[in-house]
Amino acid sequence: MSRPPLRRSWRRSKPALASDRLRIGIDLGGTKIAGIALDAAGATRAETRVPTPRGDYAGTLDAIAGVVAALEQQAGATEASVGVGMPGAVSRATGLIKNANSVWLNGRPFAADLTARLGRPVRVENDANCLAVSEAVDGAGAGETLVWAIILGTGVGSGIAVRGQALTGRNAIAGEWGHNPLPQPRDDERPGPACYCGRNSCIETWLSGPGLTADFSRCTGQTLTGEAIVARAQAGDAEAAAAMARYRDRLGRAIAQVVNILDPDVIVLGGGLSRVEGLVAALPETIAPHVFSDRFDTPLRASRHGDASGVRGAAWLWETT
Repeated sequence: MSRPPLRRSWRRSKPALASDRLRIGIDLGGTKIAGIALDAAGATRAETRVPTPRGDYAGTLDAIAGVVAALEQQAGATEASVGVGMPGAVSRATGLIKNANSVWLNGRPFAADLTARLGRPVRVENDANCLAVSEAVDGAGAGETLVWAIILGTGVGSGIAVRGQALTGRNAIAGEWGHNPLPQPRDDERPGPACYCGRNSCIETWLSGPGLTADFSRCTGQTLTGEAIVARAQAGDAEAAAAMARYRDRLGRAIAQVVNILDPDVIVLGGGLSRVEGLVAALPETIAPHVFSDRFDTPLRASRHGDASGVRGAAWLWETT
Protein backbone atom coordinates (compact mmCIF):
# COMPACT_ATOMS: atom_id res chain seq x y z
CA MET A 1 0.00 0.00 0.00
CA SER A 2 1.49 3.37 -0.98
CA ARG A 3 1.87 6.17 1.56
CA PRO A 4 -0.52 9.14 1.33
CA PRO A 5 1.25 12.16 -0.18
CA LEU A 6 0.53 14.17 2.99
CA ARG A 7 3.18 12.21 4.92
CA ARG A 8 5.89 13.66 2.71
CA SER A 9 4.51 17.17 2.17
CA TRP A 10 5.32 19.05 5.40
CA ARG A 11 7.58 22.05 5.24
CA ARG A 12 8.32 24.53 7.99
CA SER A 13 5.43 26.94 8.35
CA LYS A 14 5.66 30.69 8.56
CA PRO A 15 7.27 31.70 11.88
CA ALA A 16 4.83 32.60 14.61
CA LEU A 17 7.15 35.30 15.95
CA ALA A 18 8.31 38.55 14.43
CA SER A 19 11.14 37.89 12.00
CA ASP A 20 13.62 40.01 13.98
CA ARG A 21 12.91 38.39 17.33
CA LEU A 22 15.40 35.86 18.63
CA ARG A 23 14.53 32.41 19.91
CA ILE A 24 16.47 31.22 22.95
CA GLY A 25 16.78 27.52 23.66
CA ILE A 26 17.87 26.08 27.01
CA ASP A 27 19.00 22.49 27.47
CA LEU A 28 18.71 21.76 31.20
CA GLY A 29 20.93 18.76 31.85
CA GLY A 30 22.03 17.01 34.99
CA THR A 31 25.52 18.53 34.90
CA LYS A 32 25.27 21.56 32.61
CA ILE A 33 22.82 24.13 31.33
CA ALA A 34 23.43 24.96 27.68
CA GLY A 35 21.87 27.92 25.93
CA ILE A 36 21.63 29.10 22.34
CA ALA A 37 20.05 32.08 20.56
CA LEU A 38 18.80 31.51 17.02
CA ASP A 39 17.63 34.08 14.50
CA ALA A 40 14.62 33.56 12.26
CA ALA A 41 16.72 31.64 9.71
CA GLY A 42 18.08 29.26 12.34
CA ALA A 43 21.55 30.81 12.45
CA THR A 44 23.30 30.87 15.82
CA ARG A 45 23.65 34.36 17.24
CA ALA A 46 24.99 33.42 20.69
CA GLU A 47 25.87 30.37 22.78
CA THR A 48 26.84 29.76 26.40
CA ARG A 49 26.78 27.10 29.10
CA VAL A 50 27.08 26.96 32.87
CA PRO A 51 27.19 24.14 35.45
CA THR A 52 23.83 22.91 36.71
CA PRO A 53 23.30 23.68 40.42
CA ARG A 54 22.53 20.07 41.28
CA GLY A 55 19.96 19.62 44.01
CA ASP A 56 19.20 23.34 44.14
CA TYR A 57 15.83 24.26 42.66
CA ALA A 58 16.02 28.00 43.28
CA GLY A 59 19.61 27.99 42.06
CA THR A 60 18.53 26.26 38.85
CA LEU A 61 15.96 28.97 38.14
CA ASP A 62 18.59 31.64 38.80
CA ALA A 63 21.11 29.89 36.55
CA ILE A 64 18.65 29.69 33.66
CA ALA A 65 17.76 33.35 34.09
CA GLY A 66 21.46 34.16 33.98
CA VAL A 67 21.94 32.18 30.79
CA VAL A 68 18.99 33.96 29.14
CA ALA A 69 20.39 37.36 30.14
CA ALA A 70 23.87 36.45 28.86
CA LEU A 71 22.51 35.27 25.51
CA GLU A 72 20.45 38.40 25.03
CA GLN A 73 23.44 40.57 25.88
CA GLN A 74 25.71 38.69 23.45
CA ALA A 75 23.11 38.85 20.67
CA GLY A 76 22.14 42.48 21.33
CA ALA A 77 18.49 41.59 21.79
CA THR A 78 15.83 41.79 24.49
CA GLU A 79 12.71 39.81 25.27
CA ALA A 80 13.64 36.80 23.16
CA SER A 81 11.30 33.83 23.29
CA VAL A 82 12.49 31.08 25.62
CA GLY A 83 12.07 27.32 25.23
CA VAL A 84 13.48 24.79 27.68
CA GLY A 85 14.26 21.14 27.14
CA MET A 86 14.63 19.00 30.25
CA PRO A 87 14.77 15.31 31.22
CA GLY A 88 11.20 15.05 32.43
CA ALA A 89 7.74 16.34 31.63
CA VAL A 90 5.13 18.78 32.86
CA SER A 91 2.19 16.82 34.26
CA ARG A 92 -1.02 17.69 32.46
CA ALA A 93 -2.92 16.97 35.67
CA THR A 94 -0.96 19.16 38.08
CA GLY A 95 1.39 21.40 36.08
CA LEU A 96 4.25 19.99 38.15
CA ILE A 97 7.38 18.27 36.83
CA LYS A 98 7.40 14.47 36.78
CA ASN A 99 9.80 11.75 35.63
CA ALA A 100 12.90 13.97 35.79
CA ASN A 101 16.15 12.24 36.70
CA SER A 102 17.22 15.68 37.94
CA VAL A 103 15.07 14.79 40.91
CA TRP A 104 15.10 18.23 42.57
CA LEU A 105 12.75 19.38 39.79
CA ASN A 106 10.10 16.72 40.40
CA GLY A 107 6.92 17.96 42.05
CA ARG A 108 7.80 21.59 41.33
CA PRO A 109 5.85 24.13 39.20
CA PHE A 110 8.96 24.67 37.10
CA ALA A 111 7.29 26.18 34.02
CA ALA A 112 5.23 28.61 36.09
CA ASP A 113 8.16 29.56 38.31
CA LEU A 114 10.48 30.16 35.36
CA THR A 115 7.80 32.22 33.59
CA ALA A 116 7.51 34.39 36.69
CA ARG A 117 11.29 34.60 37.08
CA LEU A 118 11.82 35.76 33.47
CA GLY A 119 8.68 37.86 33.18
CA ARG A 120 7.63 36.27 29.90
CA PRO A 121 5.97 33.06 28.68
CA VAL A 122 8.20 29.96 28.60
CA ARG A 123 7.64 26.70 26.76
CA VAL A 124 8.97 23.60 28.50
CA GLU A 125 9.32 20.24 26.75
CA ASN A 126 11.02 16.90 27.26
CA ASP A 127 14.60 16.94 25.98
CA ALA A 128 14.05 14.00 23.62
CA ASN A 129 11.08 15.82 22.10
CA CYS A 130 13.36 18.82 21.60
CA LEU A 131 15.78 16.58 19.70
CA ALA A 132 12.89 15.45 17.48
CA VAL A 133 11.75 19.04 16.85
CA SER A 134 15.27 20.19 16.00
CA GLU A 135 15.84 17.39 13.52
CA ALA A 136 12.37 17.82 12.01
CA VAL A 137 12.70 21.58 11.49
CA ASP A 138 16.16 21.82 9.94
CA GLY A 139 18.01 18.59 10.66
CA ALA A 140 18.13 15.00 9.46
CA GLY A 141 14.33 14.77 9.29
CA ALA A 142 13.68 18.15 7.68
CA GLY A 143 10.54 18.08 5.53
CA GLU A 144 9.31 14.73 6.85
CA THR A 145 5.88 14.69 8.47
CA LEU A 146 6.53 12.16 11.25
CA VAL A 147 9.99 12.10 12.81
CA TRP A 148 10.98 9.69 15.57
CA ALA A 149 14.21 10.67 17.30
CA ILE A 150 16.12 8.33 19.59
CA ILE A 151 18.67 9.23 22.28
CA LEU A 152 21.29 6.56 23.01
CA GLY A 153 23.55 7.85 25.75
CA THR A 154 23.80 7.75 29.53
CA GLY A 155 20.06 7.21 29.35
CA VAL A 156 17.76 6.05 26.56
CA GLY A 157 14.72 7.92 25.40
CA SER A 158 12.95 9.17 22.33
CA GLY A 159 10.80 11.97 21.05
CA ILE A 160 8.24 12.39 18.31
CA ALA A 161 7.69 15.40 16.08
CA VAL A 162 4.67 15.77 13.78
CA ARG A 163 4.94 18.52 11.17
CA GLY A 164 7.72 20.07 13.20
CA GLN A 165 5.87 20.11 16.50
CA ALA A 166 6.51 17.93 19.55
CA LEU A 167 3.95 15.22 20.18
CA THR A 168 3.59 15.31 23.96
CA GLY A 169 0.55 13.09 24.43
CA ARG A 170 -2.42 13.12 26.80
CA ASN A 171 -0.28 12.01 29.75
CA ALA A 172 2.86 13.90 28.64
CA ILE A 173 4.72 10.63 28.07
CA ALA A 174 4.71 10.25 24.29
CA GLY A 175 8.07 8.82 23.25
CA GLU A 176 8.97 7.32 26.66
CA TRP A 177 10.47 4.37 24.83
CA GLY A 178 13.31 3.68 27.24
CA HIS A 179 11.00 2.55 30.02
CA ASN A 180 9.25 -0.16 28.07
CA PRO A 181 10.56 -3.72 28.46
CA LEU A 182 12.99 -5.14 25.93
CA PRO A 183 10.76 -6.90 23.37
CA GLN A 184 11.00 -10.61 22.51
CA PRO A 185 13.44 -11.39 25.35
CA ARG A 186 15.53 -14.53 25.10
CA ASP A 187 15.81 -16.89 28.06
CA ASP A 188 19.17 -15.40 29.04
CA GLU A 189 17.61 -11.92 29.05
CA ARG A 190 14.96 -12.75 31.67
CA PRO A 191 14.04 -11.24 34.08
CA GLY A 192 16.42 -8.50 32.97
CA PRO A 193 18.35 -5.87 34.88
CA ALA A 194 16.60 -3.77 37.52
CA CYS A 195 15.86 -0.19 36.49
CA TYR A 196 15.79 2.88 38.73
CA CYS A 197 12.11 3.30 37.78
CA GLY A 198 11.29 0.14 39.77
CA ARG A 199 10.79 -2.19 36.81
CA ASN A 200 13.00 -4.84 35.25
CA SER A 201 14.42 -5.13 31.74
CA CYS A 202 13.65 -1.58 30.64
CA ILE A 203 15.14 -0.84 27.22
CA GLU A 204 17.33 1.76 28.93
CA THR A 205 18.99 -0.91 31.08
CA TRP A 206 20.15 -2.70 27.91
CA LEU A 207 20.85 0.09 25.42
CA SER A 208 22.32 2.95 27.46
CA GLY A 209 26.06 3.39 27.91
CA PRO A 210 25.87 1.97 31.45
CA GLY A 211 23.68 -0.83 30.10
CA LEU A 212 26.34 -1.81 27.57
CA THR A 213 28.96 -1.78 30.35
CA ALA A 214 26.77 -3.94 32.59
CA ASP A 215 26.07 -6.47 29.82
CA PHE A 216 29.77 -6.80 29.05
CA SER A 217 30.55 -7.29 32.73
CA ARG A 218 27.88 -9.99 33.14
CA CYS A 219 29.27 -11.92 30.17
CA THR A 220 33.01 -11.48 30.76
CA GLY A 221 33.53 -10.47 34.37
CA GLN A 222 35.36 -7.35 33.13
CA THR A 223 34.25 -3.79 33.76
CA LEU A 224 34.88 -1.44 30.85
CA THR A 225 33.29 1.82 29.76
CA GLY A 226 31.09 1.82 26.70
CA GLU A 227 33.78 3.73 24.81
CA ALA A 228 36.37 1.10 25.68
CA ILE A 229 34.09 -1.74 24.59
CA VAL A 230 33.46 -0.02 21.25
CA ALA A 231 37.18 0.59 20.75
CA ARG A 232 38.04 -3.04 21.53
CA ALA A 233 35.36 -4.30 19.16
CA GLN A 234 36.71 -2.12 16.36
CA ALA A 235 40.19 -3.47 17.09
CA GLY A 236 38.97 -7.05 16.64
CA ASP A 237 38.49 -8.19 20.26
CA ALA A 238 36.06 -11.13 20.12
CA GLU A 239 34.32 -10.53 23.46
CA ALA A 240 33.78 -6.85 22.72
CA ALA A 241 32.57 -7.63 19.21
CA ALA A 242 30.06 -10.10 20.67
CA ALA A 243 28.83 -7.42 23.08
CA MET A 244 28.28 -5.01 20.20
CA ALA A 245 26.45 -7.70 18.22
CA ARG A 246 24.11 -8.24 21.18
CA TYR A 247 23.64 -4.47 21.40
CA ARG A 248 22.67 -4.17 17.72
CA ASP A 249 20.27 -7.10 17.99
CA ARG A 250 18.51 -5.65 21.03
CA LEU A 251 18.37 -2.20 19.48
CA GLY A 252 16.84 -3.67 16.33
CA ARG A 253 14.12 -5.44 18.30
CA ALA A 254 13.39 -2.32 20.33
CA ILE A 255 13.17 -0.06 17.28
CA ALA A 256 10.97 -2.50 15.38
CA GLN A 257 8.41 -2.47 18.17
CA VAL A 258 7.87 1.27 17.66
CA VAL A 259 7.95 1.01 13.87
CA ASN A 260 5.08 -1.48 14.09
CA ILE A 261 3.03 1.10 16.02
CA LEU A 262 4.17 4.49 14.76
CA ASP A 263 5.55 3.76 11.27
CA PRO A 264 7.58 6.99 11.18
CA ASP A 265 8.80 8.64 8.00
CA VAL A 266 12.35 8.78 9.32
CA ILE A 267 14.22 7.60 12.42
CA VAL A 268 16.94 9.93 13.71
CA LEU A 269 19.55 8.68 16.17
CA GLY A 270 21.33 10.94 18.64
CA GLY A 271 23.45 10.54 21.76
CA GLY A 272 26.97 9.24 22.17
CA LEU A 273 26.30 5.62 21.22
CA SER A 274 24.59 6.68 17.99
CA ARG A 275 28.02 7.81 16.77
CA VAL A 276 29.53 4.32 16.96
CA GLU A 277 31.03 3.70 13.54
CA GLY A 278 28.78 1.56 11.37
CA LEU A 279 25.92 1.31 13.88
CA VAL A 280 23.31 3.26 11.92
CA ALA A 281 24.20 1.48 8.66
CA ALA A 282 23.92 -1.95 10.30
CA LEU A 283 20.55 -1.41 11.95
CA PRO A 284 18.13 -2.07 9.04
CA GLU A 285 19.09 -5.75 8.91
CA THR A 286 18.44 -6.15 12.64
CA ILE A 287 15.14 -4.24 12.50
CA ALA A 288 13.58 -5.73 9.35
CA PRO A 289 12.94 -9.30 10.65
CA HIS A 290 10.73 -7.89 13.42
CA VAL A 291 8.70 -5.42 11.34
CA PHE A 292 5.19 -6.56 10.40
CA SER A 293 5.48 -5.64 6.74
CA ASP A 294 6.62 -7.03 3.43
CA ARG A 295 9.49 -4.53 3.51
CA PHE A 296 11.29 -2.12 5.80
CA ASP A 297 12.58 0.96 4.00
CA THR A 298 12.37 3.62 6.70
CA PRO A 299 15.48 5.85 6.53
CA LEU A 300 17.73 5.78 9.60
CA ARG A 301 19.94 8.84 9.97
CA ALA A 302 22.38 10.23 12.50
CA SER A 303 21.26 13.56 13.95
CA ARG A 304 22.48 16.46 11.85
CA HIS A 305 23.05 18.80 14.76
CA GLY A 306 24.66 16.29 17.11
CA ASP A 307 24.99 17.41 20.72
CA ALA A 308 23.47 20.80 19.84
CA SER A 309 20.22 19.32 18.62
CA GLY A 310 18.42 19.38 21.98
CA VAL A 311 19.16 23.01 22.69
CA ARG A 312 18.25 24.01 19.12
CA GLY A 313 14.98 22.11 19.43
CA ALA A 314 14.17 23.99 22.63
CA ALA A 315 14.59 27.26 20.71
CA TRP A 316 12.36 25.97 17.91
CA LEU A 317 9.52 25.27 20.37
CA TRP A 318 8.44 28.81 19.46
CA GLU A 319 8.82 28.30 15.71
CA THR A 320 5.33 27.03 14.92
CA THR A 321 1.93 27.31 16.51
